[in-house]
Amino acid sequence: MSEAATNGRMSEPLLRALNRMRSLIRDPEALVKAVASGKQRGTSPAWRRAEIRYVDLKAGTHLQITTYDATQAFTANHPVGDLEALDALLDVPFGRWTVTALIEGEQTEITIEAKTPHTALVTTTVKAAAASAGAGETPEVDRTHDQAKERLLSEDDPVFVALGLSDQDGRLKPSRQAKYRQVEEFLRQLTAAIDDAQSTKRLRTPTVEEPLRIVDLGCGNGYLTFAAQRYLTSVRGLPVVVTGVDVKEQSARHNTEVAGRLEVDAAFVVGTIDGVQLDRTPDVVLALHACDTATDDALARAIAWEAPLVLAAPCCHHDIAAQMRRTPTPSPYAMITRHGILRERLADTMTDAIRASLLRLSGYKVDVVQFVESQHTPRNTLLRAVRTGGPVKGGSVKKEYDELIAAWAIKPRLGELLGL
Repeated sequence: MSEAATNGRMSEPLLRALNRMRSLIRDPEALVKAVASGKQRGTSPAWRRAEIRYVDLKAGTHLQITTYDATQAFTANHPVGDLEALDALLDVPFGRWTVTALIEGEQTEITIEAKTPHTALVTTTVKAAAASAGAGETPEVDRTHDQAKERLLSEDDPVFVALGLSDQDGRLKPSRQAKYRQVEEFLRQLTAAIDDAQSTKRLRTPTVEEPLRIVDLGCGNGYLTFAAQRYLTSVRGLPVVVTGVDVKEQSARHNTEVAGRLEVDAAFVVGTIDGVQLDRTPDVVLALHACDTATDDALARAIAWEAPLVLAAPCCHHDIAAQMRRTPTPSPYAMITRHGILRERLADTMTDAIRASLLRLSGYKVDVVQFVESQHTPRNTLLRAVRTGGPVKGGSVKKEYDELIAAWAIKPRLGELLGL
């Protein structure tokens, strides 16, 4: 048999094809991988992609389902036999399913393309066992849990060596792994947000003459500034100019020296977030872990600049938390604020919900997402805002905001900066 041969192509009812696929997915000894993508005509699936495989964990073999929205992945592991999540995924109107499985000792790929809501074109391709294993051997399903993840910038990239995250031999320092992870995941969010905003014409396509202008407010040691410049220019091939802003003159000097060693187009300005003056208004505003109300200052500047794209990862939500400790708790929430740890968590959630609402009132479409897993850092919330050109229609968002701050007797910093 040749390495791969098309064994058949036929049209059949979509539901029948999916049920047959479901039987393969249920078998841990047969399933290699199942991937769903695309959408059926006239539908809007909740996910743009899904991947299914089995993994061997300490608790036993589990069915791992990874779903992808526009910017990030969500992974959940389910005990063998628990099919609720699988059945829910099969109800999503994906346009295409591709299942790779071991059938009678041969690796077989089955593709199901939904032609209508009720019919599908099913293609079956069989690969000889010898193509996947040694001659005479039967291929085995790989259920290894830890798989290498493709990195946007490798650990030995010169930018990480220059920033001190990796040593001179390009090995990531153990003490800097969390920072590397944060920067890496932030870059994923940044590049996906740029692609999204450009595809909807909310963000212009840069040229050499008019590069994309990115400003990092509260840049500190410039981890994000340099990584963004490096990835977008060297990997994505986008003309960009980055500017880092920080109140510390020492940071500006250090970052300017690093930029010189790396020979990159990056400028660093000494100034406060609310007072800095730039030669040109930015296209993209970033704020990674600006402490407490510094995030509000960054969002207010972005709104004033009418920046097309804003990404902010808040940090240290002290302001609203302190106000909540000083004011009476509205009924019936006393059972929550009675416990300090729960009151602080509620204050964190309320702070970012208020920020999202105020961004909407200022003409932005806003998503609040997790950009890195909580085991790496508790500071993992990201506000992703794309300017739509006008404030949200109707008065419900403003009414909700007014009622919330009145009930809790709080004065959000961003609201004051925006005069609301």
